[in-house]
Amino acid sequence: MRHIEIMDTTLRDGEQTSGVSFSAPEKLTIAQLLLQEVKVDRIEIASARVSEGEFQAVKKVTEWASENGFIDKVEVLTFVDGETSVNWMLEAGAKVMNLLTKGSLNHLTHQLKKTPEQHFADIAKVIELAGSKGIACNVYLEDWSNGMRNSQDYVLQYLDFLTKQPIKRVLLPDTLGVLTPRETFEYIDLLVKRYSTTHFDFHAHNDYDLSIANVMEAIKAGAHGLHLTVNGMGERAGNAPLSSAIAVINDFMKEEATTSVNESSLYTISKLVETFSGFRIPVNKPITGENVFTQTAGIHADGDNKKNLYFNDLMPERFGRERKYALGKTSGKANIEKNLQELGIKLADADLKLITQRIIELGDRKEVVTREDLPYIISDVLDSNTIEEKVVVVNYVLTHSKNLKPSATVQVQVGERIYEESAQGDGQYDAFMNALKKIYCVKGISLPNLTDYAVRIPPGGKTDALCETIITWDHKGKDFKTRGLDSDQTVSAIKATQKMLNII
Repeated sequence: MRHIEIMDTTLRDGEQTSGVSFSAPEKLTIAQLLLQEVKVDRIEIASARVSEGEFQAVKKVTEWASENGFIDKVEVLTFVDGETSVNWMLEAGAKVMNLLTKGSLNHLTHQLKKTPEQHFADIAKVIELAGSKGIACNVYLEDWSNGMRNSQDYVLQYLDFLTKQPIKRVLLPDTLGVLTPRETFEYIDLLVKRYSTTHFDFHAHNDYDLSIANVMEAIKAGAHGLHLTVNGMGERAGNAPLSSAIAVINDFMKEEATTSVNESSLYTISKLVETFSGFRIPVNKPITGENVFTQTAGIHADGDNKKNLYFNDLMPERFGRERKYALGKTSGKANIEKNLQELGIKLADADLKLITQRIIELGDRKEVVTREDLPYIISDVLDSNTIEEKVVVVNYVLTHSKNLKPSATVQVQVGERIYEESAQGDGQYDAFMNALKKIYCVKGISLPNLTDYAVRIPPGGKTDALCETIITWDHKGKDFKTRGLDSDQTVSAIKATQKMLNII
């Protein structure tokens, strides 16, 4: 079994994601977590000469790395620019440089306008200078994938030269994300066999959504290392994602390859990078997405109750996560039972059927229902089920304008008759109640006094969360409570009020 080196390039290539820029403290925090907790073998943290801020960020990381024995695991992208990048490295305190060179004849001819021999001579000088200053050197072959496709003789000529230089690794980027899995295997297999003593890293991009497939083929072909990023960050469609690559290696390649990466820290680093970058993780992103360990269909929850029929090897516990069962219009009774089990609640079948129906109704309205909402839904449904509805609030219009008193127009059906009144108030609910009092005044009935009004939402609830309004009424010297549930606070209060009208 081969050990595959993992080099994380979130702080360099990942930072090339459009709109992403990490501050110096953020870079240091991510670097520390990657090396100490996630336990990647190496990290690439910046490009030389980018900015003063980048220079200060690199200094912070290298100072920490030197003090904690990680300095040889910290790498910086450099350029074939004589002494400039090497001097930048020395001032920043970095000890390993990843030299960017041309891996295709097309790039060399049209961007540098040099012959291969001129380019090789420039590279040799930089490598020699770096070595004399105590800086180790790895070499990138930029556009290597197109080089292998369209100018393979040049790539082999270059590698014949390069593998005789005092370098540690050759880095093979699919710079434009154009390789197919078959090509990835074919090209890396050729190089590994031809240069058997050279360490080759593979650097995949994801333009055709083939990065993980190409990672697998690179390992099969004998690649010694992989370049990955947290959350698949990177230019254009991004790089091969760290979490998916590690899961694939551990589950499908465990007979031939192993890594040092700690799976249980992958979700933690993913969420940290999401926070620092502002680059949101898609909810359906494998391993780290919000929905990937959530069963939505009721039949899946039912199958999980019956010998875990819908489980696979991607168990959420491996990544510090837990399985969830979504609540919505496709949930079914089994999903609800799973969530009730987590809350330690057991209901009679008849009550469970009523709860299921209410959740389906909420799902049809596109309401988001969480496990924490369940106690409120149960309370509302079971409470409503005990009240015979003889009075119905048929319709209402509520208005609220700046510098104008809120108003309400309310229609209430009592028996076969419909009543309608309008009123103003100090708030929308007060206006509603004033209109309601007018209706009941016509009927010669006094409404109970409102003595307490409480609103609560589930722990961690968001602005679109379901909210429960609990109103305490005083009716002829006796107190009673009614509850209403809705994502709109005023509507939940109106629902609680309708229950009061049916009680009196």
